[in-house]
Amino acid sequence: MATKYWLIKSEPSAYSIDDLVRDKITHWDGVRNYQARNFMRDEMKIGDKVLFYHSNAEPTAIVGVCEVIKEGYPDLTAYDPEDKHYDPKSKLESPTWIMVNIKIIQKLKRPVTLAEIRINSKLQNMQLVKRGNRLSVMPISEKEFDEILKLRAKF
Repeated sequence: MATKYWLIKSEPSAYSIDDLVRDKITHWDGVRNYQARNFMRDEMKIGDKVLFYHSNAEPTAIVGVCEVIKEGYPDLTAYDPEDKHYDPKSKLESPTWIMVNIKIIQKLKRPVTLAEIRINSKLQNMQLVKRGNRLSVMPISEKEFDEILKLRAKF
């Protein structure tokens, strides 16, 4: 099966690239959008490559490269009434919400900012730059992934 490529978003105040560098591996939980959930449940596979994006940050930027190491399984935060992602309608026998595990491959020495992505003609079709896009997990193409990695080396 061919490798797929993804972009995942996190606010640095919730979970940052530095947290992942420290932890080395994490579960990507708390996703509460059905389309993003479906990507994690149905399409993310072990070995897929992931760009880690800091949202709601200054600047918003791609800050790391990760890899999927465990495919979709029930998001346990949905069952914990003390967790901010608790969902009383989600049942263990038919989970509503899914998470995957990722590991850090590399923290970028220089973040690739959203402003840089927006002006790059090769990245104009990325979901990230489309108006109204709020997905926290989204597919990207291999060409987009490679172009982002080229951008990190510039400047």
